[in-house]
Amino acid sequence: MTGFAGFAIRKILAAALTIFVIVCVNFVIFRLVPGDPVRLMFGDPRVGPHRLEEMRRKFGLSGSLWDQFIAYLRQLFLHGDLGFSFVHRIPVMDVLLDRLPQTILLVFTALFIAIILGTLLGAISGWRTGTRFDAILVTISMAMYSIPTFILGIILMMIFSFTLGLFPIGGITTMATDYTGWAHVQDVLWHMFLPTCAIIVWYTGEYILITRNSMQDVLGQDYITLARAKGIKESAILFRHALRNAILPVVTITGVNLAFAAGGVIEAETVFRWPGLGRLLYESVLRRDYPVLQGAFLIFAVAIVVANLVVDLIYGRIDPRIKVGGEQ
Repeated sequence: MTGFAGFAIRKILAAALTIFVIVCVNFVIFRLVPGDPVRLMFGDPRVGPHRLEEMRRKFGLSGSLWDQFIAYLRQLFLHGDLGFSFVHRIPVMDVLLDRLPQTILLVFTALFIAIILGTLLGAISGWRTGTRFDAILVTISMAMYSIPTFILGIILMMIFSFTLGLFPIGGITTMATDYTGWAHVQDVLWHMFLPTCAIIVWYTGEYILITRNSMQDVLGQDYITLARAKGIKESAILFRHALRNAILPVVTITGVNLAFAAGGVIEAETVFRWPGLGRLLYESVLRRDYPVLQGAFLIFAVAIVVANLVVDLIYGRIDPRIKVGGEQ
């Protein structure tokens, strides 16, 4: 099978194989952690061996490693069961789904704003290469790209929460309140402003640098010279010709960023106590809630694979050279 259909099938099969390998590694890595997780869960030496063995069977930790693996695959692929949380005492999927909307709200808002700001500023910087504006913007972008999210979050909190008192220290809503409707939306937006800014700053710096470099490559192409020779306005050349082609690397990095945002989310959510998946991972590490960690890592890993798959398919659609290269 040739063309885009064959290219898409190859990518989907490769992604499926990668996900299966991730599932296997995700199962083994948490079985290599020293100590008995059931014993750690109880923390009471008076608990008898029969009770411990009962809990091991409940959490799928009894029997040989191969039997546990087969049971894990059966539960995962046939029932979508990620296990049972040691701490929350409910299915892991329920724990993750309870925190997922908050993380999606934070990540998508931050990335959307960062893409718009970074792409526009990067395009203008690449268009005006060598000017004072370009030099200043590149310096600022590199500084933004170099600051870890948790350090920036602490700085923002110290300035705008502790010193100026303009924004809350953390959380998602104001405690001891019962806001509804638009008042509730305003309260959530007020709380998410600082963690969103902490994520936006890092990604905006990255998008500025990537778009600027891509714009510089595009501006040296013959069709840009031809457009100028035809007398087309500079603004039309910038947005209709140059930016349209310079944005291809942005498409690639957006899919990767969407998946790898987990790192920045963990830092931002931990600093600002935002009740999302990042904060859940931090809490699960402290409490040694291995089923939640295993489920969360699996979700993040699958998200990275799916994001790369989507990017490859989009790139293969908008740039035929990718399909030609894949067929060769």
